[in-house]
Order: sequence, then C-alpha cells, then structure tokens
Amino acid sequence: MTASPSDSLYFRMALPQMRATTILAVRRDGKIAIGGDGQVSVGDTIAKSKAIKVRPLKGGRVLAGFAGSAADAITLFEKFEEKLDRYPGNLPKAAVELAKEWRSDRVLRRLEAMLIVADADHGFMISGNGELIEPDDGVLAIGSGGAYAQAAARALLRETTLLPRDIVLKALTIAGEICIYTNTNITVLEPTA
Repeated sequence: MTASPSDSLYFRMALPQMRATTILAVRRDGKIAIGGDGQVSVGDTIAKSKAIKVRPLKGGRVLAGFAGSAADAITLFEKFEEKLDRYPGNLPKAAVELAKEWRSDRVLRRLEAMLIVADADHGFMISGNGELIEPDDGVLAIGSGGAYAQAAARALLRETTLLPRDIVLKALTIAGEICIYTNTNITVLEPTA
C-alpha cells in the first residue's frame, strides 16, 4: 500500500519539520530585555540565518518574541495588540485574554507558535494550549534552545551584576553554541519608553 497525499503520515514524513528560534527575556531591577537568534531550520538544513523574531509593541513599551511558525506568530501579535488596545497599560489582563481566546477559538487553536510578551513590570509565556506562565525570577525562554538560554541566564543573574540586555546577549550566545537549531545572529530589544 502506498501513501497518498491525503494520508497525514505521508505529509509528516514528506515535509521536513521546521525548527527555529530561541527567544529569551530577562528582567532585573525594573529593567527588561528580550532577544532572539536568527536561525530558521527546515529539517537538517539552515534555511535562514538572520531572521528577526522579536519586536516592540505599543511604541516600544511592550516587547514580544515568538517561536514557531512566522505567519502564525504574526497573527498572534496582531491579536495581542488588539488586547493591549482593549486593556491599555494592563499587560497581565491582555495576556490572559489572548490565552483564553487562543485556547477557545477553533481557528486560533491550530496556530503553531509560542509567545513571550513583557514590559517593565511583567513577563509572560503564552501558548495555544492555554498556558500562561509568569516566572518567579523574571527569566522567560522558548524555542529549540530555550532551556539552554534559560539556564545560562539564571546563572548570569545569580552570579553577576550584568544588565538584562547583557545577560540576554550572553545567554543566547551560549545557547547558540550548544543548540543546533540556534545561531549567534542575535537581536536584543529594550523598551523605548
């Protein structure tokens, strides 16, 4: 029996899985920075090395980054900006409302991405499974190299007095040296307001 294009196993085997991204956010002493690497991999091939996966929202007061499908993430950024408009200055409420809509909407539920959103006071990891996590230590990480970046950032927070921007840069560099789906073409953002 041969596989046909309508066979879902055929598609899983025929299309290489896209892997991409390490996103890291660090908060310290009322300051926040978020960064991401630039690699996009398709199967075992690097498809792009200078992708930008972090962006400022609301005039730079809110920072966001994504792991997963770029088109899905753009849709989620737009939905999140709608929530920020509806609940101005209230990042926790906007994040909760996005997580609720993402989980309950039949179309949004199929989006394959994760988000980190942060401002000077709060930071959240949001997924389509209904997860909404605000860490105790101000370190958020998602993506293929997220665990490496998170471990490095926690060590740097505990053992140094570095600013969040420097921690993000150093931790993402470490992740890029370990994770084959992460590189060291790093973009780091800080709030502008």
